[in-house]
Amino acid sequence: IQTYVMEYNEEMAREAIARELAREGQVYYVFNRVKQIADITAKIASLVPEASVEYAHGQMNERELEAIMYRFINGEIDVLVSTTIIETGLDISNVNTIIIHDADNMGLSQLYQLRGRVGRSNRTSYAFLMYRRNKMLKEVAERRLAAIKEYTELGSGFKIAMRDLEIRGAGNLLGAEQHGHMESVGYDLYCKMLNEAVKQEKGELDADIFDTSIDLNVDAYIPDSYIPNEYQKLDVYKRIAAVENEAEMDNMLDELIDRFGDIPRKVQQLLQIALLKSLAHSAYVTSVEDKRGELKLTMYERAKVQANQISGLIAAWKGELLFKAENPPYFIYCRRNMGRKEKDSDVLELVKKLLNDIKGLLE
Repeated sequence: IQTYVMEYNEEMAREAIARELAREGQVYYVFNRVKQIADITAKIASLVPEASVEYAHGQMNERELEAIMYRFINGEIDVLVSTTIIETGLDISNVNTIIIHDADNMGLSQLYQLRGRVGRSNRTSYAFLMYRRNKMLKEVAERRLAAIKEYTELGSGFKIAMRDLEIRGAGNLLGAEQHGHMESVGYDLYCKMLNEAVKQEKGELDADIFDTSIDLNVDAYIPDSYIPNEYQKLDVYKRIAAVENEAEMDNMLDELIDRFGDIPRKVQQLLQIALLKSLAHSAYVTSVEDKRGELKLTMYERAKVQANQISGLIAAWKGELLFKAENPPYFIYCRRNMGRKEKDSDVLELVKKLLNDIKGLLE
């Protein structure tokens, strides 16, 4: 289905209808205001006088509506001006052009369903999504129209549904309130949080729930030169924050290369920090901080650690690692050669080694 998004243009509408009639096809013209549908039908009929134009809407008498639809299916009507009642359930292979009036007022899933009324044969089909001339579109409407234009291939329904959730939110799934708030965290992370909350209520989640933070003096961010679009950049930040293992990081790397090109070192380091955060959490470390040349690794107070092995770990680091049995307990790594400026990659590798050694203390 060739999809076009444009300002309303009478000449374009006339041409689209005439082109479809020239190949002996039929046209849907979606106009979703019942009070004015007769007027717009007369206007379409004057634009294309050679066409048979009728209208249909849900407030018509049942038998009258049935008669019009029967005539349309039999090819006696060339252009059917209709409200969104045609949205589902119609499969007429001879209708391969649809014009949607004021498309910016409709939801993304609704637009997808309407567009699906054409393209039901082996012919090239056309969908024209029109909005009022000189109208300043709202950001949400622009995003809807951009999405419906982008996802045109077969099987795009799932992608459309996901984008619809991103744009308008999915509401409070388990509570009585019905309002969207998931844009602040993104749909994937929201589902993850929801899954954890359900498991906790069922008693299936470990009672030890804590957050982990990483604060290192390392260049780790997405530069504007790599992803200029702020919305895309925020989306990538959220998804990187959700990375938990090497496989997920590799998938993220592949996608970034595919979408934006070779990955800058700063973005690679951002991904590595996301992995370190996951590793720290599995080692019962609540924070890793770079404090004036010292690394402080704070432990969760109820960490399941074999205390008798801590002295062996301290000895293995030959005086560079200290342990403070305070509340909460923590490790301090004191770097030698304090005046030497370490590379970011060296710092990340050092933190990874420390975390793996601490993880080795767990029962």
